[in-house]
Amino acid sequence: MNDRDVPAVILAAGEGRRLTPLTHRRPKPMLPVANRPLLEYVVSAIAEAGIDRVVMVVGHRQERIRTHFRDGDDWGVTIEYVDQSTRLGTAHAVSQVEDVVHGPFLVLNGDRIVDPSLIRDVRSTLLESGSPVVSVTPSKRPSEYGVIELDGDRIVSIEEKPAAVSASALINAGVYGFDADIFRAIYETPQEDGELAITTTLASYVETGSISTVRYRGTWLDVSHLWDLLYVTAATIEPKGRDGSFERTHETATTAEDVVVGTNVRIGPNATIDGATALGDNVTVGANAVVANSVVLADAVIEPGAIVRDAVVGESARIGPNTTLPGGSASVVVEGEVFDDVEFGGVVGDTARVGGGVTIDPGTIVGDGVRIDHGVSVGGRLESETLVRRG
Repeated sequence: MNDRDVPAVILAAGEGRRLTPLTHRRPKPMLPVANRPLLEYVVSAIAEAGIDRVVMVVGHRQERIRTHFRDGDDWGVTIEYVDQSTRLGTAHAVSQVEDVVHGPFLVLNGDRIVDPSLIRDVRSTLLESGSPVVSVTPSKRPSEYGVIELDGDRIVSIEEKPAAVSASALINAGVYGFDADIFRAIYETPQEDGELAITTTLASYVETGSISTVRYRGTWLDVSHLWDLLYVTAATIEPKGRDGSFERTHETATTAEDVVVGTNVRIGPNATIDGATALGDNVTVGANAVVANSVVLADAVIEPGAIVRDAVVGESARIGPNTTLPGGSASVVVEGEVFDDVEFGGVVGDTARVGGGVTIDPGTIVGDGVRIDHGVSVGGRLESETLVRRG
């Protein structure tokens, strides 16, 4: 089989509940990283690896994906779509492509950025071995992923999100190689909490020693939590300094080199845009405002004198004059789990309106459409459409 005949399946159906409110109106893979959807990095890496057929498994808010990528021609690939109408786990998502994929194929997560070299290595190993291929990489947060134990190059165990592991543990890197036998194995996989996990399916291959591995130490960027969007954006921005994109920046404003801006961005007099910041299309930053280590989505407005640090500002949101998101360390609760000492100023959801002189505590989650009156202080989590008044 020719290398180019091996298609790539991208799993892009997930809801991304840990990333709410940003995933209420967009699927997780469409979150912007340096002003490009996360999923676009995955498609570009696949194309650069020499694969020209992509099958996307879509579900939650899938119209955003279909509208952006269409037939894939802009990326030099052909894209087909398969609807996972009921999302029952990663193995279930893979099973949805049985009728459109025949022979060897690759599977990638739609929310992880990897180098094209990993995709090529998994494909080569799959064609040489004829057995399932799992990629592995070291992680500083292994307990959040599928942890893999090796004996040489042989996988001896796969454990999903174990409670206690060493900081140097290897994890499942999220790029797989399969052939049609995987579908039979999925149908034989027992459900866990109503879902079919691909790591559970692979356990049957572990017992027979019939899994090949590819070790990987290149770029591996994952957005699992809201604050990850800041880290991944910072890691992705290539310093450019001033270029044509900054033409609507006032001459007295200051912008760092590691800043990316979209089209029609306005930056006012004496404003400061510090490093690791992405400003989406049509964003306005008012006079004397400061934005640092932040992601500001399209059509948002940061009014004069506001300070926004370590934060995500949603699409069409407005931060009032002299309002402060000071940033820094916070404890954040996500689906009942507490994350301590997170460098995270917080999130202001899509279309939210924050009045003037407001203070937003580090780690605060402001939902979509929230209205916050002038001069108040807020913290914790504000559910969508909440109205916060003074007094």
